[in-house]
Amino acid sequence: MFTEKPQLYDDLKAQLAALLSGERDPIANAANMAALVHETLPEVNWVGFYIHRGDELVLGPFLGRPACTRIGPGRGVCGAAAQRRETVVVEDVHVFPGHIACDTASRSEIVVPILADGALWGVLDVDSPIPARFDDADRTGLEALVRVFTSSTNLRE
Repeated sequence: MFTEKPQLYDDLKAQLAALLSGERDPIANAANMAALVHETLPEVNWVGFYIHRGDELVLGPFLGRPACTRIGPGRGVCGAAAQRRETVVVEDVHVFPGHIACDTASRSEIVVPILADGALWGVLDVDSPIPARFDDADRTGLEALVRVFTSSTNLRE
């Protein structure tokens, strides 16, 4: 399919660390991370962040088609990952209960929660037009990228 995923994510992790080095702003770092992941991961059509504000998730930096602006608690894959505080991998979004269809081309999705000192800061959302595109290697790789993001970014403001 493409470069072995563990190697791809190791390379991405190094690139992300270098890209975020010296910058602590969450919006700048989220924008650069979304761009890097979107341009590097094959077979993805949307990469972005939803930031936790009040009791909902609000659209942050992203690449892809226009997206839903606000997601209520527990709604869709993003809301489920935020509520559970764990990564959610969905092989077919059309059978996920409560899926929010922002881009009808998306078929599979992975959402990684972003925590700062145990509190929810937001989520990283990655969509693909390919069913069952994401697996455990993607989960492990994207969770590692989120750790680079959180350690490089001031998320406590």
